[in-house]
Amino acid sequence: MNIEKELHETGGFLHLDLLAKQVVEGYISGIHKSPFHGFSAEFAEHKIYNNGESTRHIDWKLFAKTDKLYTRRYEEETNLRCHLILDNSASMHYPVLKNQDLSTLNKIGFSVLASACLMEILKRQRDAVGVSIYSDEFEFYAPEKSSERHNHMLLNKLNEILQTSAKKKSTDTYTYLHQIAEKLKRRSLIFLFTDMFQADAEEDKLFEALRHLKYNRHEVILFHVIDEKRELDFSFENIPRRFTDVETGAEVDLYSDNIRENYRKAVKNYLSDLKMQCAKYRIKYVEADINKNFDNIMTAYLLEKQKFG
Repeated sequence: MNIEKELHETGGFLHLDLLAKQVVEGYISGIHKSPFHGFSAEFAEHKIYNNGESTRHIDWKLFAKTDKLYTRRYEEETNLRCHLILDNSASMHYPVLKNQDLSTLNKIGFSVLASACLMEILKRQRDAVGVSIYSDEFEFYAPEKSSERHNHMLLNKLNEILQTSAKKKSTDTYTYLHQIAEKLKRRSLIFLFTDMFQADAEEDKLFEALRHLKYNRHEVILFHVIDEKRELDFSFENIPRRFTDVETGAEVDLYSDNIRENYRKAVKNYLSDLKMQCAKYRIKYVEADINKNFDNIMTAYLLEKQKFG
């Protein structure tokens, strides 16, 4: 199967839908069943028992306390609603690539392809999918729908952001996560694709925005999309080099060896805090290193999702 031939010369995917189908076929054949299911029926309220009704849902513990018969009413299991959130800031377009394929993806390329694969799995179940995209502004929002037309529109939008040059502007991720959280009124499965780069002074605001996404009993999965070799290990040759902030344009000249140790320590502490906050708020953290195999990252997550829910 020659998937590379499906790639567009400008860096986008010529047939993103077909590429996603081909990749997903490999997942499904190994997994045997979808890892995603509608939310289970949950307790909603008590109501007074009326003669002739089924006794199946009588709350006998409550009867023992009140000497009155009440039944427990449940919300019915519903189809899944999924919302994909993509960080389209300048740092997500690192490294700059003319062509992308399954073995050579930048951060936005990984996010787009992963989103398309998730959409393909959910489409097969006729589940509703929505998308939000932000950078230095709230670029795009589409509510959850399950029609074929809606699906094609979302795929075209995902491909479009690959072919648009990134703006060198700072991004207040937390601002847009709060706005998106306010739009998602019904319980949903939320996937957030971001590199989580934010000014140090605003880390607490970013963590608070993640907590807001859990509002309304949403299930949240954070795909932390990173270039581990360069962004975590700071693995650059020790020669005079100019480093440029891709979002602000700020520049600094230095030898990488002079700051590598302190840089790694700072990044390690930040990642530790991030993972701790995710665990605290019951957000699933998935590390997605673009230098590693795309199939392995996605399959590992989907297998875990299927096994543990």
